[in-house]
Amino acid sequence: MAISAFDLFSVGVGPSSSHTVGPMRAAQHFVERVRREGALGSVASLEVELFGSLAATGHGHGTFTAVLLGLEGFDPAQILPAESEEALARIETSGIVRLGGALAAGLGSAAASGSSAAYAEVPFAIADIVLRPLTVLPRHTNGMRFRVRDGVGEVLEEQTYFSVGGGFVVREGAEQTVLDGLEAAISEQPYPFTTAAELLAHTEASGLSVAEVMRSNELVRRDAAEIQAGLSHIWRVMEECKDAALRRTGVLPGGLEVRRRAPDWHRRLTAQDPDRDPRYWQEWVNLVALAVNEENASGGRVVTAPTNGAAGIIPAVLFYATHYAPGVDPADAAARERIVSDFLLAAAAIGVLVKEQASISGAEVGCQGEVGSASSMAAAGLAQVLGGSPAQVENAAEIAMEHNLGLTCDPVGGLVQIPCIERNAIAASQAINAAKMALMGDGAHHVSLDQVIATMRETGRDMSDKYKETSTGGLAVNVVEC
Repeated sequence: MAISAFDLFSVGVGPSSSHTVGPMRAAQHFVERVRREGALGSVASLEVELFGSLAATGHGHGTFTAVLLGLEGFDPAQILPAESEEALARIETSGIVRLGGALAAGLGSAAASGSSAAYAEVPFAIADIVLRPLTVLPRHTNGMRFRVRDGVGEVLEEQTYFSVGGGFVVREGAEQTVLDGLEAAISEQPYPFTTAAELLAHTEASGLSVAEVMRSNELVRRDAAEIQAGLSHIWRVMEECKDAALRRTGVLPGGLEVRRRAPDWHRRLTAQDPDRDPRYWQEWVNLVALAVNEENASGGRVVTAPTNGAAGIIPAVLFYATHYAPGVDPADAAARERIVSDFLLAAAAIGVLVKEQASISGAEVGCQGEVGSASSMAAAGLAQVLGGSPAQVENAAEIAMEHNLGLTCDPVGGLVQIPCIERNAIAASQAINAAKMALMGDGAHHVSLDQVIATMRETGRDMSDKYKETSTGGLAVNVVEC
């Protein structure tokens, strides 16, 4: 599959791309298949099974409610909080799921807006979801199976899906991913690459930067104006996510009683640093990462970058790039747009490498695949906009990834809160330091990015399942949940 920047950076809902966005997308895709086959009117019953990590930590990750919303036809990139709350309240009260109801009404779904598709009312509730946490399907630990039957019990449609990280979903029997309710098309690209060596060879042969190579590949699917508009939209959603968190107070949902720190930090920091003194850059970076991940933990609207659990790192480092990079004028809108697009494209190029060679799924390789990947991507993006050569950009990504190797995923209570929120802030600072270290050199280094990614993949394979988003080891068992 030819991976796009807009696959890696997609708008969705918190708290997890693999456990919330992916299952919602898979359920929506399943219902759309049933609808296209004209079978919705014959559906009398529904069965849902969740396997492995989805079953083990689904409660804390919002998986169960995401499945219900997806079955109703809602799309994670389009659904509004009010729509989500209304639908879930109705399902809880009535015990009825409207299969494809949102598709029929054109709610929360870009694919079928304005459609007159029929929907089916089926008795179903969260308690009807069958959980199989000890059963891991061969392809991936994040497995789910949907099945609908008619009035006499005959199976009308059955599909198995895998949420493989970052909101990417693969249907069993298909090699392409499910994106926005459709099977993703494979596109011909002028500069195809799956390794850093191939990427650097393209930059050397063409004279293009890492960001320019990625932009050239994006032009296969979109024109230049669409690319710029899309990247600007991603950045605006990141900013809106941060701003929304600064307006919320109290504690995060889920039962851990984790206090929201972003609003208080923002008030104190604004008083300390009203003129944005460069000495306070790290405090602002910490704040942005913290705010984005608090909003994610609240089930808010976020950009998967490349996952929800690591969604605060790239916005925080991009904030640094647009406010504290040498020679940057935060008031220069045109310059800021250039920084945003080059940063995100270079970051996406690194995301492609990780996705192709290893994994961005915490349930598959631990948090090194989420926070480690995001830190590596952010470091590359910052090195790009600070004027780094392709070799320096690759070096920055390698440094950031190397020092996240072995990072476990052990969320307390199955919630994307502890240690996830603070971990994003730490990794954002790591990314900035990695970029600065790379720019002090000439790009030559002993360990290649390809070697580090391969090591990350092998480390994830060797890592105990206790540390791969199952909440059965590490902090998850050593921290009391009250």
